[in-house]
This record gives sequence, structure tokens and C-alpha cells, in this order.
Amino acid sequence: MRLRFTKMEGAGNDFVVLDATRAPLSLSREQLQRLGDRRFGVGADQILVVERPTTPGVDFRYRIFNAASGEEVEHCGNGARCFVRYVVDHGLSDKTTLQVETVNNRLELALQPDGRVTVDMNRPRFDPRDVPFDTAGLVPREVGGFALWPLDLDGATVEVAVLSMGNPHAVLRVDDVDAAPVTTLGPRVEHHPRFPRRVNVGFVQVLARDHVKLRVWERDAGETLACGTGACAAVVAGIRLGWLDGRVDVDARGGRLTIEWAGGESSVRMTGPARSVFEGEIEL
Repeated sequence: MRLRFTKMEGAGNDFVVLDATRAPLSLSREQLQRLGDRRFGVGADQILVVERPTTPGVDFRYRIFNAASGEEVEHCGNGARCFVRYVVDHGLSDKTTLQVETVNNRLELALQPDGRVTVDMNRPRFDPRDVPFDTAGLVPREVGGFALWPLDLDGATVEVAVLSMGNPHAVLRVDDVDAAPVTTLGPRVEHHPRFPRRVNVGFVQVLARDHVKLRVWERDAGETLACGTGACAAVVAGIRLGWLDGRVDVDARGGRLTIEWAGGESSVRMTGPARSVFEGEIEL
């Protein structure tokens, strides 16, 4: 099977994008993993598949697969920005604002005049059952009316803010994100039994009320250069905990994202870069 692809990146989070709008595309888990392999394939954090919509009033459907596992996941903010750039650059749409559906969500995406993309990431969800997160027997520490949950890790305890951005997130505040134990603590939190579907783990350093640094250990993928939903989760948690204002610049290792949230039932808005890196064909 010979397959055309576009390699894209958004703040260093990289993707292989496939066009399935003209004909259905069905890839096995092994083929998806091969595409994402950085030695034997194209190399990416995730695979994005662009499809025709299944819902009236929606412009496109897109699916997201983790490259390491080949499993479909719920949401990817950086991928959503690359999605817009892809459909516009490839002539699939002449709109600058698009409605798209994912496996569990509907998003509004807007291409800005400066080339950046703004994504309406929908509202955050705070009920632990929506994450899901098992709170049985735990007593949280309330800060500003928001819970910091104690998580036991082999006798040591860390406090995490837990929420869903359409996918599960645990957020930890650290004094120095560059020195944070992301690659050791991240997988331990990801696989903690209180997260039955595992979790993305954000390590956030607050520099000012409108500026943070962030590293994210992503579920299935490990540490990536940026995570859009992780940036949203970190800022929302920071606002709820009283650390941050409603508009925050988030510096990830791959670049800067701007996150805005007015609180309450309002949607989170994320703005950041997206660009094509190269195109090609691969034999699978």
C-alpha cells in the first residue's frame, strides 16, 4: 500500500496528516505505528486523518491516533491547529473558520491573519468521573474552591489538579520546570491506578499571572515538545487555584501557545502556530 502524507508541526508537536476525504482509509494499528516510527517510518507524535463529516453543519471530521500505540484518542489541540492549516493549504476548504468533529467533540477552528490558528477547545470538565479519576477514600485540599488531590506514589505524596479537556489531565505545580522529574514522575502518574484510562501529566511553573512554562508527559507518547490540551488544562487549573489571570502565554519546549478562559461554563480558547514541514509517499 502506497500512501501520500504531509508532515506538520505545531509548537514542536509533530504529526503525519492523511487525506481520507476522497476515499475511505483504514489502517491497522501496526501501519499507524510504522508511520509514526522515527527510524522506520515518517516519525510523529500522532497521526491525523482528515475525513468527510458525519454530522450536519460540520465541515470535516478528523481522527487522532497516538503513534506509539496506534490507538485512537479523544483530542489534540496542536493537531487541531495543524488540521486547519492542512485543509486550507490543500484546497479542501476556502473558509477561515471551520466546524469539525472528533471522536467525542465538536470544535470551532479559526485561521488568523498572521497565520496562527485559534481553537475553541470547549469548556473544561471538573467532575472526576469525566476524567475518569477514582477519588474513593481521598480528601482533597481546597484552594479557592478547587481541589488539589493527594496522589500516593510508593509512600510519597504529590498534589495534582485533575480535569478533562475532552481527554484526561493531571496538573502539578513545580518551582523549576526545567529540573522537574518529568520522565520519571510522569509515567508513574500516567499509570496510577486511580486513573483507569491513564492520564496526561502537566508540570507547570508560574512565572507571572499571565505567563507560565510547561512540560507535559503525554499518555502513550511520553514527553512531547508541546501539548495543546495540556496547556489548556494547566491554565484552567491555575485560574481555578488563583495563580493565573484569564489570558496566559504558555511557553513549551517547542514554542508559545496563548490560552484564554473567562471561567464558568465558557470555552477555553487556544492560539498558536501550525505549519507544514514536508510531503511525501510511503510504502506500508
